Amino acid sequence: MTTNTQTTHSHWSSRFAFILAATGSAVGLGNIWKFPYITGENGGGAFVVVYLACVLLIGIPIMIAETMLGRRGQRNPIETMEMLTEEAQADKNWHYLGWMGVIAGVLILSYYSVIAGWASAYVLKAFTGNFFDADATAIQTLFENFVASPMQLIFWHSLFMSATMWIVARGVNNGLEKSVRFLIPSLFVLLILLVGYAMTTDSYQRGLDFMFNLDFSKLTRTSVLTAMGHAFFTLSLGMGAIMVYGAYLPKNVSIAKTAYLVAAADTVVALLAGVAIFPLVFEHGLHPASGAGLIFQTLPIAFGNMTGGWFIGILFFVLLVFAALSSSISLIEPAVAWLVENKNFSREKACVWTGLGTWFLGLGTVFSFNIWKDVLFFERTIFQLLDYITSNLMLPIGGFCIAVFAGWIMKREHTESELEMPCKPSYTLWRALIRYVAPASIFLVFLHVIGVL
Repeated sequence: MTTNTQTTHSHWSSRFAFILAATGSAVGLGNIWKFPYITGENGGGAFVVVYLACVLLIGIPIMIAETMLGRRGQRNPIETMEMLTEEAQADKNWHYLGWMGVIAGVLILSYYSVIAGWASAYVLKAFTGNFFDADATAIQTLFENFVASPMQLIFWHSLFMSATMWIVARGVNNGLEKSVRFLIPSLFVLLILLVGYAMTTDSYQRGLDFMFNLDFSKLTRTSVLTAMGHAFFTLSLGMGAIMVYGAYLPKNVSIAKTAYLVAAADTVVALLAGVAIFPLVFEHGLHPASGAGLIFQTLPIAFGNMTGGWFIGILFFVLLVFAALSSSISLIEPAVAWLVENKNFSREKACVWTGLGTWFLGLGTVFSFNIWKDVLFFERTIFQLLDYITSNLMLPIGGFCIAVFAGWIMKREHTESELEMPCKPSYTLWRALIRYVAPASIFLVFLHVIGVL
């Protein structure tokens, strides 16, 4: 184990601050941008049920485990796994789990930043009245022209990454914590307002039917993997974010209770986003499986045709950017924390180097929508490949390893002392889920996808 590390001394100021931060990590573009379009691509209601089952049976137990690992280690994910591996007297190769999480976070942020840049650009488009009285065709053309311009995408990608680096450079309390205290509650309010508007449309019931009517014949092997992968993506599992946030969690805070609250808030936002967006999709003749650009081709139509839409449109995309920032800072924080604690970088220097590297990787996603859109790897663009590898492979594999380590490698007395569940049946249930249900479910899904089952 490396000895030239410094432990993480910063802590969240309260349990509420951690809940907001972890919710901010979970609630972002994953819920409002990604969840609606992958639901549309995978048949609607049946996919939602599988996703919710993944959150309940796999996501929450692993979130508890990952937070527990972080708080016990009190370091960045890489150093935490080294320390816990030594403590458990386990095979030293377990420390690569920390590396995989940090790498996954950087890869996700590389394309996440580009999509967040789209939201940033749409703040300006809303402000300048680009959505006013626009129909579906005009909005679609606006979006297609925008993503076809690499220079525009690079500009907004650069702006968003700069904002992320600035917040993270300010530290845990002055940067991460302050950035989510106002932003996350505000996003909830705006989503509820959008649901209220969706209820006034003629297609509201059709949107609900699409979201909640069950037709399991529409599910494919890939759909099940996508649902599980998104449960990991949206809860920020397996990417080091929850582990490093757990390192900042005070000892007197219940890990299990906070995990339940974060998962509940995250799921509510995802469902609200779907309920708000799908009626607008059907109302304006769009297809629910419109892909990554779905939210940028539906909500602007509503904003351009609703009373007060100019103001609501600006506010929504501003808050979407802020929600994206609350996630992006959690994606880059594990790598920054490792450089600070292990390589003696100043926090500012660590942010610059990590941010520039992530920005450079993001150019592959930028070009996936224009000059490299016909460059395919395994029938996927660079953006689609990164999304698939991280969400559908790295995060579930990371979650599987976290479950095995917490359930089988760590000593029982260590997990009991960290979790401090007041009710023994609660701990027994978690232990059963983390030892058997979660890893077995992930393994079976993978066997299903590759055609063994």
